[in-house]
Amino acid sequence: MNTQLIRVKDVMAQKWIMLDGLKTVSEGLAALREQHAEALIIDKRHEHDEYGLVLLSDIGKKVMARDKAADRVNLYEIMSKPVLPVHPDMDIRYCARLFEQFGINQAPVIDNHQVIGLISYTEMVLQQSLKK
Repeated sequence: MNTQLIRVKDVMAQKWIMLDGLKTVSEGLAALREQHAEALIIDKRHEHDEYGLVLLSDIGKKVMARDKAADRVNLYEIMSKPVLPVHPDMDIRYCARLFEQFGINQAPVIDNHQVIGLISYTEMVLQQSLKK
C-alpha cells in the first residue's frame, strides 16, 4: 500500500494568537474575535520557560462554568502548561496517535523553539480524507 506522506506542516492552521499570560481572559477573547482565531498561545516569560495554551473550551470550563468574571481572570490562571509540542515534519498519522495517547485535541507546532502553527484533529482528519 503506497500512502502519501502528509506532514503536520502541510496541514497546520494559523488560527492562533500569541499573548502574554498577564492579559485578562476578556482581552484574550477580544483578540480572538478580532483576529478570527481559535486558540491563544501564551508566550514564554523567559528563555527557560515553556509555552502555554488557552482554548475556548478552557474559558468555558474554567471561567464561565465557575461564574468568574473574565476581566478579573488572567490567562496564566487557566492555561495548560507546559504544552506538548509537535514537530512540523511529523507524519499526521503519528500526530493523531500522540493526541490520542495524551488525550489532547490541539497542539502548537514548534520549530527552532518558535511556534509556527497550531495542529488539531480537524486539520488532520480533513486533510487525510482528501488524500483518499
